[in-house]
Amino acid sequence: MESDPLPLNADDISDLYACHARRLIAFFVRRTYDAEVAVELMAETFAAAVADRRRFRGSSDEEATAWLYGIARHRYSDWLRHAHVERKALSRLGLDPPQLTDAELERIDELAGTAELRAKVAEQLEAMAPDHRAALQLRVVDECSYEDVAARLGVSEQTARARVSRALRALGQAVGEAEAGHLA
Repeated sequence: MESDPLPLNADDISDLYACHARRLIAFFVRRTYDAEVAVELMAETFAAAVADRRRFRGSSDEEATAWLYGIARHRYSDWLRHAHVERKALSRLGLDPPQLTDAELERIDELAGTAELRAKVAEQLEAMAPDHRAALQLRVVDECSYEDVAARLGVSEQTARARVSRALRALGQAVGEAEAGHLA
C-alpha cells in the first residue's frame, strides 16, 4: 500500500481476501459455532469491504486489516441482533438456506482449529481446581445466578463470583493460546 491515505482498489481487496478469508472464517466459527453462518458472515464482510473500499483512508496493510476486522465485528454484531428474526421468517416462509456438504463443514472446522480448541479447553477444565470447575459449570452451563451458585456451593456470593471469574480467565487464556498457535 501507498504511504498516503488512499481508498482501496479491487487488487487491494483481493489481497485482503487471499490473506484473511480463512482467518475470518475461523473468527466467525469460534463466535457462532456454526460453519455455515461463518461462511455467510465472511462473504458479507468482503461484500461490505468491496462496497465501502473507497471510504478506506489508511496507508498500511495493518490499517487495512484492522478496517476489515472492524467490518467483520459489525457483521457479527448485526448477525447476533437479527439471526433469530431471520430464521423465524425463513421458517415461516418454508425456505431453507443453502446447506454446506459434510466435507465443506469438516474443512471449515479444520481451518478454524475447533478440534484443537476443544482439546485445549478440555485440558484446561481437567487441570482446573474442582471448586472453580463446579462454579463455572453452575454459572455458565447450568445458567444459575451467582446467588444460586453460592448457595449450591455453600460459599458467599463474592466467593462464587471470584471462582467463576478465575475459571473464565483460565479458559480465556487457554483459548487465546490455542488461537495464537493455530493462526501462527
